[in-house]
Amino acid sequence: MSKSIRHQLFAALAGFTVLLCLCYTGLALVIAYVTEDMLVQRLLEREAAAVSQRWRQHGELTPSGSDLITVYGGYLALPQAVRAQVPPSAPRGEVFTTTGRHYHVLALDHVAAGQPQRVYLLADVAPVLVVSRLAQEVGGVVAGMALALIALALLLAYWLARRLVRPLQRLAQEARQLAPGSAVHFSARDRPDEIGFLARRLETTFAELQAVLQREQAFTRDVSHELRTPLTLMHNTLALANAQPLGGQEQAQLQQSTDEMRATIEVLFALARAEQLPGELVELRGCIEQCLLRLLDDHPWDASLLILELPERLEVLGNGQLTMLLINNCLANALFHGGPACRISITFAQGCLSIVNTVPAGQPRRVQGFAHGQNLLLRLAQAMRWDIAFHPGEREYRVAIMVVQ
Repeated sequence: MSKSIRHQLFAALAGFTVLLCLCYTGLALVIAYVTEDMLVQRLLEREAAAVSQRWRQHGELTPSGSDLITVYGGYLALPQAVRAQVPPSAPRGEVFTTTGRHYHVLALDHVAAGQPQRVYLLADVAPVLVVSRLAQEVGGVVAGMALALIALALLLAYWLARRLVRPLQRLAQEARQLAPGSAVHFSARDRPDEIGFLARRLETTFAELQAVLQREQAFTRDVSHELRTPLTLMHNTLALANAQPLGGQEQAQLQQSTDEMRATIEVLFALARAEQLPGELVELRGCIEQCLLRLLDDHPWDASLLILELPERLEVLGNGQLTMLLINNCLANALFHGGPACRISITFAQGCLSIVNTVPAGQPRRVQGFAHGQNLLLRLAQAMRWDIAFHPGEREYRVAIMVVQ
């Protein structure tokens, strides 16, 4: 493609150059011939004025004072070659012959013995023709110079075509060499012209396309990875339901798997749309309070076990939907691993939000889906440019979230 653009540009410049040279050459020839004819015609007119003046003074025709111009008293006196091309009624004419003679004829009307009479001035201008002689004598030099100038113009057109198309060729080559997932950078992005604008737009487009592909791959991987455990649990529970009715524990497991799948799907869709969600100021304390109210509605937990140490207003830079999902999942994980009797402490200091839940001594460690939850929480925080860290312990589990204020 890039070569065809260069060739087309070179062909356009070369064609324009050759056409311009031919047009100017033709125009120069036309001007030279017209100037030559006007000069000869002017000489005839001056001689006609002199003949008329002598006729008025002496009453007779006198020979011309120029050796190029001959005065003829009638049409029949003109040479046969002239009479063959110039009719009697023509006031002037130009005659070309096969013998190399070139004539200009001018008719002059006057009155003789009370009768109108027409005389003719015939100029044999072959000896004074300059253009044709110039073409014969220096035509080769002029043609050589013209060819040399055309060749120089073609070289200049080729150089201009390469110079003008080279940034586009480099841009196409860099775009062709882009690998999936690699950093997008075009060398022409700092140019102030249209090519620089195109390079910047291509960078943005490629970066957005790679981000979309990465989100699609992550969504596909997460759906396969995160939903497999609850789906397997639900499938096994329903398979056992054919042998015996579902008991309270089995129904609770189904409800728990359904809730886990719903929460996971909400997180996955939020992460898939994370690049389109605009950053905004979020009231973090309000989000935490809403999440706590939802936690009390969905889980049997005593609110007196909560320790809340937060500023009256706590604005952070993030996204409201992602923030709610992050806090909800952190609190749900705290109850999942600490049990309904755990104490939950939520504090904020120096840009760090800490969520700590106690773990009863001797309680078997519950790890179902826990590693998967950490991965999703980490991605939620990264989508808002936050940092999150998990600190497990024997008596308590702490999640530290570094927010952007």
